[in-house]
Amino acid sequence: MSNHPVVRWPAEAVWEAVQPLWPDFSVEVLPEIDSTNTELMRRARAGRDERVLLVAERQTAGRGRLGRVWQSGVEGSLGEAAEGPPSLMMSLGLPLAPRDWSGLSLAVGLSLVESLDPDGRSGLGLKWPNDLWLQDRKVGGILIETAGAGAVAAGQAVPPRYVVMGIGLNVLPRQAEGLSTAPACLRDFWPEASAPSALERVVPDLARTVHDFVEQGFAPLHARFAARDVLRGREVRTSDGSEGTSLGVGADGALLVHTRHGTQAIHSSEVSVRPLAAPR
Repeated sequence: MSNHPVVRWPAEAVWEAVQPLWPDFSVEVLPEIDSTNTELMRRARAGRDERVLLVAERQTAGRGRLGRVWQSGVEGSLGEAAEGPPSLMMSLGLPLAPRDWSGLSLAVGLSLVESLDPDGRSGLGLKWPNDLWLQDRKVGGILIETAGAGAVAAGQAVPPRYVVMGIGLNVLPRQAEGLSTAPACLRDFWPEASAPSALERVVPDLARTVHDFVEQGFAPLHARFAARDVLRGREVRTSDGSEGTSLGVGADGALLVHTRHGTQAIHSSEVSVRPLAAPR
């Protein structure tokens, strides 16, 4: 028998909050999986396109953006809370056909930040394109993947694509694990945080944000994102070698960087961006 206590996940409460938007929505909690994103992508390739939230208590092969590993097991944490694992690991899978896909990861990130820190007092913010930061330390990240919907003939409606929105949030403090700075966590500003309580706090707002994004896109969220943008006004360097001042993001979600060659709009999430110095 395991010595770990049974975790009480608020699956029913989450389902009740989201079901009015999507009547066929379901919530699944698994004790262990290689990756919640990988599992939902497997299902999508097998023809399963259900609206589902998949939560894992432990991931053995979690993935981040640009092929990075998302460390999510107990081993890297400083202790383990009785009320849940040290990280919240989940993926939301939905068939979507938005008018414009631009800015989806920014909308997801904004929803998370506003749910976790409604008044902004903690300084929790967003680092383009898909990280949650607290005092220049990473709290969590987002990985969005899609499947389905090939080429469409002229005049035909665009069919939905199956979208998997993977989210990982550090709940408890973690070792630096070879990093120059230890990651931040929810407990840094929310002392009672647990993976189950974070799940219940963020998912209902996330569902509403994605639901509205399908019809309205990112533009209505532009000003709210700017208020949480940790790169705005700072000197940055991109992975393709450019340096300049971040001017924030455009209404389409592109990062705007003023360089010696003029203002560049960065649309690709394959380009990473880092600040050159800590904020004053």
